[in-house]
Amino acid sequence: MIAKVDKIVNVRENTVGQFLEKDLRYLREFRLLDDDYMTKFFEDNIECTELLLHIILENKDLRVDKVTSQYSIKNLQGRSVRLDVYAQDRAGKHYNIEVQRSDKGASVKRARYHSSMIDANSMDTGNEYDRLADTYVIFITEHDVLDDDLPIYHIERIIRENGKSFADGSHIIYVNAQHKEDTPLGRLMQDFACKDPRKMHYLLLAQRARYLKEDAKGVATMCKMMEDMRNEAAKEKSLSIACRMLATGKLSYEEIALCSDLSVEEVEALDKESTVRVK
Repeated sequence: MIAKVDKIVNVRENTVGQFLEKDLRYLREFRLLDDDYMTKFFEDNIECTELLLHIILENKDLRVDKVTSQYSIKNLQGRSVRLDVYAQDRAGKHYNIEVQRSDKGASVKRARYHSSMIDANSMDTGNEYDRLADTYVIFITEHDVLDDDLPIYHIERIIRENGKSFADGSHIIYVNAQHKEDTPLGRLMQDFACKDPRKMHYLLLAQRARYLKEDAKGVATMCKMMEDMRNEAAKEKSLSIACRMLATGKLSYEEIALCSDLSVEEVEALDKESTVRVK
């Protein structure tokens, strides 16, 4: 039984107005189905990640060795990827956990691409192919993107002629958050859709949610995340404006910098980068 919290800590009063009221309102509305909150929730948190994998994979013996959020895998020949949550267990298996509210963001081709990028990133030069680790790409989706009204979908390669498993170690799983039955997975999906830590089923998840939503240090972490998101969005807007202005070929670096809130050096670097891409 989760201990009842009598009242939510008044973070704003306790921290002398350190945080914006609108940020606190946003924070109270966050769910684990919101990917930015979810990535911060599981960041470096082995216990919560382990619980999640135990339930989805129905394997309580699994032990997570390390976990990272917003993990980038660079591709010098094509599109890079940034994984919401990336974990490894003590057996060397790799796990990518993604939360998607948009059906488009959970396309089957994206799952395939993530799987291939993890494979490429985990294989050291000179290693034998048989040493390639097992990988699990797990999409937790707000809607039933595969349209068969199942709570979970396991995608595995098989030999079509005899129905036997191909057993190449590649696994793709879709979890349908629409299903909230009274099962371990259903209760997990209830927690993913829950805004109030006091109403969550799993104690570990409730404790983490209370820390991020009610503890001053946790709230500071979340507010910093939201500030970084605003700054990143503003930066992307400035870069977009600068790109369009550079494309006209009519303005100097100084003029573009003045209109886009970028430095002259940033505008010059952006112009050179665009020129290299065109070539």
